Amino acid sequence: MDENELAQKYGLDLELLKKDQIKTAKDISLKDSQDFSVATRFGAIASVLVRNQIVSVAIVCDEKFNILEQQYFLDKIRFPYLYEFRSYREMPCMVEAFNKLSEKPDVVLISGHGLTHPRLGLASHFSIFIGVPAIGIAESLFDSDKVEKEDILREGKKIGRVLVSKENSKPLYVSPGNNISIKSAYEICKKLVKEPHKLPEPLHLAHKYAREVKDELKLV
Repeated sequence: MDENELAQKYGLDLELLKKDQIKTAKDISLKDSQDFSVATRFGAIASVLVRNQIVSVAIVCDEKFNILEQQYFLDKIRFPYLYEFRSYREMPCMVEAFNKLSEKPDVVLISGHGLTHPRLGLASHFSIFIGVPAIGIAESLFDSDKVEKEDILREGKKIGRVLVSKENSKPLYVSPGNNISIKSAYEICKKLVKEPHKLPEPLHLAHKYAREVKDELKLV
């Protein structure tokens, strides 16, 4: 079933959703909302989808990667998988998990696109909705994007940076979600990489916790 058939099955107007994405994206700020060089609380969010259920986890750790708090939220999947509309599928559960945290982070790392999305990436949508600075970390790019050295470009404009975090592994594509600059987003992710893991450590810990919750809830 292609995207148009899925949209029709769920009664979705993709053109209307695109307009909503474009409108929301106008609120993206690429200015640092704080001095991230002194940030001490790093958040990360990861989701696991199993059949018709989704588990989102949110963690907060300090600069030494000690986990200060972790929470999760389980929900039914209420939106089909449409690659360019991922936030409509995952974000409601992510927001619920994040809102359970009593320890709020200075910045949140999210597996997905920020500015590298053609309209509105998951990291940008989440950040605008919640109000916390966010960074998108993706493992692939859209066809319209090009890489020159470490810069990710779209129509000649810099939208992110390439991070080679582990030798002999595929690169990560880092971009700001909202309320953070490209430079700060890249520097934070680079600083948070801990060998031998490819992902920045807070995000690695979030994915690990998501798997633990999946096993605990016996989701198969």
